[in-house]
Amino acid sequence: MPHPPAPGTRWWLTTPARAGSVLAVPLLGLLDQYAGFLAVIAAITLVWKDNPAQKGVKVAATIGAMALLGAVLPDPPGDRPAATVAQADAKGAQGDRTAASPSPSPAAPRPPERPPAAPDYRGLRLDEAREKAEAAGFGVDEHDASDEDKSIMMRLNWTVCFQKTGRTHAGTETIDFGAVKTGAPCPAVDGGAIPWPTMPDLVWKTWKTAQKEVLDLGVVPDHHLRADTAYGNDRLPDEGEYDDWRVCATDPAQGADVTLDTWVTLELTDPDNGCPEPDRGHGGQADLPDRDDDGDPDYRDPFPGDRDRDSTFPNGFPDGSDGSGGGSSGGGGDWNCPRTRWC
Repeated sequence: MPHPPAPGTRWWLTTPARAGSVLAVPLLGLLDQYAGFLAVIAAITLVWKDNPAQKGVKVAATIGAMALLGAVLPDPPGDRPAATVAQADAKGAQGDRTAASPSPSPAAPRPPERPPAAPDYRGLRLDEAREKAEAAGFGVDEHDASDEDKSIMMRLNWTVCFQKTGRTHAGTETIDFGAVKTGAPCPAVDGGAIPWPTMPDLVWKTWKTAQKEVLDLGVVPDHHLRADTAYGNDRLPDEGEYDDWRVCATDPAQGADVTLDTWVTLELTDPDNGCPEPDRGHGGQADLPDRDDDGDPDYRDPFPGDRDRDSTFPNGFPDGSDGSGGGSSGGGGDWNCPRTRWC
């Protein structure tokens, strides 16, 4: 059994295992900080296990082993110069961005192409719009822009309301025109109903005023508007002489659609007569008073009690004679022409 060293001697340092463990701390710390840490644990265990040394000596040995390890470990990132840390951070951030931005895949879908730009052809006649679009290199198509979906026969009678561009699979630029008959208003949307104007309230307005309101609708040609009499036995004066006559009824009626194909009739009366009651008279049309029943209303008949004379021929021959009858050549007494200018 070995003899213990003399009093005052640090005998534990003379033990090869303990001495080696203490020396291993700085050596392993230089090689790897984790190996150095394990060496510290081993050294402390040897110092404290089965060691009769005083407690103070053991504490001092433990502190010394940890100090040796701390002396050889590299500085932490916080103790490094600022420039070095900034460079490392920049490299890390660049690496993160590189990892977060994968390279584009060749199989990724292509973004949709924008429709080709085209001049605005709206408002042009369809034949003119087609000619311009084809000259610009477009493939052209056309359709009825209304909900009637009519076939387009004569392009010069149609006007462009809508246009839509696109491309074929081969890459050809195309344009599709939505059109309506010239004179018709455009629908609010392609394929919608045409907002036809409606017949206004024209009752008791003069022919001149009512005529202007109808033509201002924009869809009735001048030759599609006509005047007629409100009474069955009345007749209109020459054109221009009934401008102050009044409207009694309209065809179509108030509120009805007025389209390009509509014929408008305004039934008029002399303002001295007033309008007839509806559904009165012969065939649903009222007649003005005619006392002599010659077909000429009393208000315009210069001889309202004489059937043989009316406003058309007030100075005629009541018996229908042409004035060439026989008799004496002197006085024409054989003429049956009382109450005329001939006798």
